[in-house]
Amino acid sequence: MSAPRRILVTGVAGFIGSTLADRLLAEGREVVGLDSFDPYYAESLKWRNLEGAQKEPGFRLVTGDIRDAKAVNRLFEEGRFDAVVHLAALAGVRPSLERPAAYADVNVNGTTVMLDAAVRNDLPRFVFASSSSVYGERSDGPFRETDPVERPISPYAATKRAGELIAHTFHHAHGLPILCARIFTAYGPRQRPDLAIRAFAERMVAGEPLQVYGDGGALRDFTYIDDLIDGLVAALDLDVDFHILNLGAGRCVELRDVIACLESALGVRARIDHLPPRQGEVTRTWADTGAAREVLGYAPKVSLEDGIARFVDWLRARG
Repeated sequence: MSAPRRILVTGVAGFIGSTLADRLLAEGREVVGLDSFDPYYAESLKWRNLEGAQKEPGFRLVTGDIRDAKAVNRLFEEGRFDAVVHLAALAGVRPSLERPAAYADVNVNGTTVMLDAAVRNDLPRFVFASSSSVYGERSDGPFRETDPVERPISPYAATKRAGELIAHTFHHAHGLPILCARIFTAYGPRQRPDLAIRAFAERMVAGEPLQVYGDGGALRDFTYIDDLIDGLVAALDLDVDFHILNLGAGRCVELRDVIACLESALGVRARIDHLPPRQGEVTRTWADTGAAREVLGYAPKVSLEDGIARFVDWLRARG
């Protein structure tokens, strides 16, 4: 099968979705973007993410909710898509502890609606955005796709694991080709304002102290957005049966080292307020990328230092 040309991207106004749309449009493909503009963070930031895509003739934006089965099926019938990249979800570990029913409704029910529409319309390819959070609390690593993932520690993580299981059910029952991408801590231009690197940088520039939960020794597999997009595009173009693959940098970095990189790139000394660790937050994420390398040719290239420098350049360009 040739590389898909007409693609539906859900959650298109977000950090990952808008960056993916720009890449696909630059490759000459057509993108229909679906987004509900959920008020988790400022809608103005989401519209700004789409400024480039909206100038492209191959892009069409649809405002809607993935839980609306009638609207989603109508979109599939009209769109005649070659593939879907399903990124739309309620995001964030900590908010999911406060709104577990809402997270289950959007992330599990909404994903089921999307998969059902894909089957009804004979979609040839489906990429589902899962999360490294499915691995739960671990003291070892790196995390492999064959590791047990039955002990998530937040509702968000549980909904992402549920999405993988439902996806496998649709593959087994209907033959729907699906790749589940377990995404590790993504960062870079357009990053959500609540995520660590952007939140830290903006507070440092404003002369405000950083709120660090714990001693700063938490380990994360920080993955630069361009590397992640390389992996998602490769997943999109794969003649897939059913796969679950990690998309991360393949290294883990202490949070205190990230702060040091930001200090160097910004030329600002960070002031830190240490707070107690937060419920639902894992102490480490660390991707084994061997399977993704073998199946997709996935090869992350951007170092943490280079990635943070690129992010800071973007932040400064925004004023």
